[in-house]
Amino acid sequence: MFTALSVLIVSATQAQDVVEGRKIFKDKCASCHQLDRNSTGPALTPKLNELDEAFAIKWIRNWKALVDAGDKTAIEAAKFSPAEMTTFPTLTDEQIKSVIAYAKAGEPKKAEDPNAAKASAGSDEVSNFSIAGIALIILISIAVLVVLGRAVKMLERLILQKQGVEIVEEDNVSFSVGVRRLFKNKKFILFFILCIVIALGSFGWMGMWNTGVHTGYQPVQPIKFSHELHAGVNQIDCQYCHAGAFKSKNATIPSVNVCMNCHKSVQATEKYNGEISPEIQKIYTAIGYDPSTLTYDKSKEKPVEWVRVHNLPDFAYFNHSQHVVVGEEAIRKEKGLQPNEPVCFACHGPVDTMEEIYQYSPLTMKWCINCHKDAEISGKDNAFYTKVIEAHEKIKKGEKITPALLGGLECGKCHY
Repeated sequence: MFTALSVLIVSATQAQDVVEGRKIFKDKCASCHQLDRNSTGPALTPKLNELDEAFAIKWIRNWKALVDAGDKTAIEAAKFSPAEMTTFPTLTDEQIKSVIAYAKAGEPKKAEDPNAAKASAGSDEVSNFSIAGIALIILISIAVLVVLGRAVKMLERLILQKQGVEIVEEDNVSFSVGVRRLFKNKKFILFFILCIVIALGSFGWMGMWNTGVHTGYQPVQPIKFSHELHAGVNQIDCQYCHAGAFKSKNATIPSVNVCMNCHKSVQATEKYNGEISPEIQKIYTAIGYDPSTLTYDKSKEKPVEWVRVHNLPDFAYFNHSQHVVVGEEAIRKEKGLQPNEPVCFACHGPVDTMEEIYQYSPLTMKWCINCHKDAEISGKDNAFYTKVIEAHEKIKKGEKITPALLGGLECGKCHY
């Protein structure tokens, strides 16, 4: 028992090391290194599997000291690229070990939303069940048709025998002759056409059932904005960019001015040999900003044409503020979110691990309804439901109730 417990503790510790190592790698190493292929620096996974861990720790912390000391392995490793690697004297041994653990383990697979998985599984089950049902019905129908055909033939023979008509038996009827006779049978032709219509109709229905479901949709954006870097590594709050999510129907796309709050000074020049990052330069181009003179030219402004990822049908009304403010507690409980995780993760998934944003949940009517059925609402310390309860109490007392009391003055009630 103690052995099993020790294994579990070690596994949990290793998993935590990999998570911490991934964050450090993305923050300090990813600009020059990739795990599986050479970049400015060598591919880390095969390289760290070759090197001794003690040497790797010393190399990462201060490779120059090893080279100056005449270490042959360090001198050879330094020949890989003319670009000098940054030293990391502030990293502890444990932090460097966590980076090594992450590099050896590789990129973890994206976690799947259990509710999305259930919805997908349910859809697959329905599809498989439908196909099996259609096949079974067709087989049973063929069997019934064969039995009825033989029964009719026997009855016809008996009638002919009673009438004294001589019946000529046919021996060794070839398969091709049998097939031709079968397709001359009007009843069989009717049944065959009916089966084709049912099969095509069923497959068409299943295809239409999945129309508009874009789980995993990940379009190419005009600027390679990394949510992993901004929301994950730098831990920028979702509301900083998507301020509308907590106070309006739409989460809103941030204007380029929001980007400039940071990127007027943050240019990532250290990663591009003194040049401004190409992606940050796209922001400057969009807003007509000249970083050399720190001036703006409105005549050169060009809006960034972002490609929408999460797109609901026009007839579906969804209000962000209703969910992330009024329903936050219920959604957190239903989706099992941790206290440090934004409520946004319930629908959009682990955005802080997404290098490029993609549609995480199916966003189907079934998916929404399942959540509405299971989420447990609490009226405690919730101003929205407090007003609803007050309105019901007034109705019971026969007092005057107006639409304004029930939120009728809110713009979103009428204006989409």
